[in-house]
Amino acid sequence: MSLPINYLPEGLGPDAASPDWLSKGDNAWQLIATTLVGLQSVPGLVILYGSMVKKKWAVNSAFMALYAFAVALLSWVLWAHQMAFGNYHSPLVGKPVPSIRDGVLLAQSDQHRFPVADYVLFQFAFAAITVILLAGSLLGRMNFYAWMMFVPLWLTFSYTVGAFTIWGSGFLQYKIIDYAGGYVIHLSSGVAGFTAAYWVGPRHSHDRQHFPPNNIIQILGGAGFLWLGWTGFNGGAPFSAGLITSLAILNTHICTATSLLVWLALDMVVYKKSSVIGAVQGMITGLVCITPGAGLVDPWAAVIMGMMSGSIPWYTMMVLHRKSAFFQSVDDTLAVFHTHAVAGFLGGLLSGVFARPNLLRMLYSNADNYGPGLLHSKGQLHRGLRQMGYQILGAIFITAWNAAVTTIICLVISRIVNLRMDEEALEVGDDAVHGEEAYALWGDGERMPKPRRLRIPPICRRLVSTPTL
Repeated sequence: MSLPINYLPEGLGPDAASPDWLSKGDNAWQLIATTLVGLQSVPGLVILYGSMVKKKWAVNSAFMALYAFAVALLSWVLWAHQMAFGNYHSPLVGKPVPSIRDGVLLAQSDQHRFPVADYVLFQFAFAAITVILLAGSLLGRMNFYAWMMFVPLWLTFSYTVGAFTIWGSGFLQYKIIDYAGGYVIHLSSGVAGFTAAYWVGPRHSHDRQHFPPNNIIQILGGAGFLWLGWTGFNGGAPFSAGLITSLAILNTHICTATSLLVWLALDMVVYKKSSVIGAVQGMITGLVCITPGAGLVDPWAAVIMGMMSGSIPWYTMMVLHRKSAFFQSVDDTLAVFHTHAVAGFLGGLLSGVFARPNLLRMLYSNADNYGPGLLHSKGQLHRGLRQMGYQILGAIFITAWNAAVTTIICLVISRIVNLRMDEEALEVGDDAVHGEEAYALWGDGERMPKPRRLRIPPICRRLVSTPTL
């Protein structure tokens, strides 16, 4: 029996579950990208944090990340998503209403060929990893009950404002080049983490002086989840499986590899050793730096961005930090300020330099609102300079807002519970906080029990003491 020319197998043609507007390819890619971003947090940062800290803080550090991922999801779908991406309500933030109203999640996402459910989930993964990155500044001393309150409050009053003003309908809409969150995610988490670290206070004095990682091999495993998961982080930002997606993914890995090698080379030249943890830090700064321009710059520009992200944050962390009384006064456990705030700001500025006009037009339907990258502004220098001005303005706003709001949140929480653990808990670590330890091994400072002496019957003692012939 012959089939009609326009015949489609069941499940491929338009129906109630597969309407005309739905692109199954875009839908499938968006769900994959969302999963990759989620894997960066759970298990990626769970493993990374649990391994980079001293053994006695492994459980607490990993659990801070897991808890934040869970509470961020509920906060996001109940009110925060609409605050960040809902209809215009104010210049700073949208209206806090649920995203899970009947029928809404099955509708078409605005300007995209997949359901709203995909968009909500993808943006949740971005929001969750932001607050988990922030946690890296606070490991090894923050009261877990204070952290439980901090996560939803910070997500509500800080993250949503940054997302709404730059990506949503706020006053910086269509002005800042921030492809996938150099400002909204990384500058935000770096500044907020550093600010919160100031208010929480430092680790135990012994921990601050001696804080070796408990498992370097697992650090590399967590770093691997983070690096490969960035394929979804920057690859999912165009919300389609198009040309920009492929370019963004390639640029991401080029910049990251370059940054890692530059950081490693500097460690070898200055300290005469190839540090594994240093290589991981260089990897992270490369991922962060390329994020605001991943799909908007040429691959050769990604190499330059990698060279700068492997050297400038290295200098601020390894040289400037040690010389500056300001940096020394704040205990930023995993140096999140340098790896995310410095690298994110650097990436935002370099995106304003290297962004190509044709790529801006491919990604944005309203590309005329953006000036070309300064390097490509021949004949339009005024537009290139104006765009650089907006990039600086965006960085100033995100920095100021996060520093102010994080301070307010910490002060409010401190009126309810202590931000920092008490000294006894700081001495003991995980066992005092959670009643659990990471490894079934003897901990720091503990002694092996003395072996029990065997009781020898008198007759055996006599036989042993009798001289042989």
